[in-house]
Amino acid sequence: MHTVLETYLKTQTDLSDEAISYIKSLAVPRTLRRNECLLNVGEICRHKIFIETGLLRTFSTSADGNEHILQFAPEHNWALDAESYDKEIPSKVSIGAVEPSQVLCWYKSDFNTLLVEVPQLKVFSDRIISRNMHYSRQRMLTMLSATPEEKYEDFVRTFPEYLSRLPLRMIAAYLGMSLKTLTRIRHIQLQR
Repeated sequence: MHTVLETYLKTQTDLSDEAISYIKSLAVPRTLRRNECLLNVGEICRHKIFIETGLLRTFSTSADGNEHILQFAPEHNWALDAESYDKEIPSKVSIGAVEPSQVLCWYKSDFNTLLVEVPQLKVFSDRIISRNMHYSRQRMLTMLSATPEEKYEDFVRTFPEYLSRLPLRMIAAYLGMSLKTLTRIRHIQLQR
């Protein structure tokens, strides 16, 4: 029986069964409850995280208590605070489970060993990093130039599956608007 990671790597890469087994052997499984954090602000991010099932969010909380969500990571995706992980400095964000989640974690030293010993994984990892950079750039442009209505329309178009999985307050926090504004936009769209 194939695990989620095996199936994911077999469909996304040309890695051999032996390489996939080696990658799996260094992973540490974790089960997260809803709202449980895997990384808290001020901690050093020491793991690359693969989400087998569930949904994670990367977020920060401002002094006034408002949450700002930078990213959602559903199953078959990766999560980490890249700056904290790369520079080994305290994280400015938290990573937590939106819903009960099963994840696999690799310590930095183990993942670095994998990148050296499994060159195809390095190529795949670089492709994911590049994709995430493009996504982050597009998200930043949207956040800077789009109206609240356009931001919501882009979210619905890009992530339709999230609508049934996320509370409205998290969608609003991701879009950088108040819950009241998001509710108004949704109400207007429903009346069309």
